[in-house]
Amino acid sequence: MNIYVSNLGFNVQDEDLKQLFTTYGTVSSAKVITDRMTRQSRGFGFVEMDDDDAAKRAIEELDGTTADGRTMKAVEAKPREERSNNNKGW
Repeated sequence: MNIYVSNLGFNVQDEDLKQLFTTYGTVSSAKVITDRMTRQSRGFGFVEMDDDDAAKRAIEELDGTTADGRTMKAVEAKPREERSNNNKGW
């Protein structure tokens, strides 16, 4: 299951995010999304867990908790939608 985690403190790194969720089961990947130009955290990330039951438990228990001084939000990630090509052939 892919989990969307938002309202992360700007000091939270990939490994910190992974550690938060490892308590509930095996984490396949954890990625804090950063700005391409500044490389600074954008305040959200994604965690992938193979065991759906463990992922659901992690969401239930971590949603609304504080990490790095901010109350984070954890929900099941929605599938990414295709982006439309708006350049209209120019």
